[in-house]
Amino acid sequence: MSTIRLKNIRIFTNHGCLIEEEKIGSDYLVNLTVRANLHKAADTDSLKDTVDYVHLQHIVKNEMSVRSKLLEHVGQRIIDRILSEIELVDKVKVTISKLNPPIGGDVEEVSVTMQSKRP
Repeated sequence: MSTIRLKNIRIFTNHGCLIEEEKIGSDYLVNLTVRANLHKAADTDSLKDTVDYVHLQHIVKNEMSVRSKLLEHVGQRIIDRILSEIELVDKVKVTISKLNPPIGGDVEEVSVTMQSKRP
């Protein structure tokens, strides 16, 4: 099993429970790790035999653009799409961090980490 990581995908969007969050928006960082068998890709040197980073980035960007109240909801949508669209992926781990959250204190970020694997 091999690992592919996309680190610190920066996205500006409007998630959150507060009306202000919907109107103003926030910066988010998404970290994604997928596990897959990449032995064939190592032998063939062909994009069709691996997990395309561009496809992963597209899924993250697309799902992050759909407003949700909870980061957990967005995280699960990202996981579900990856497992649905990319057969080679066996396991997905995603961390979504909201930078400078409006929680009434000096907090750099809050984050949610979720993971799932193929049954």
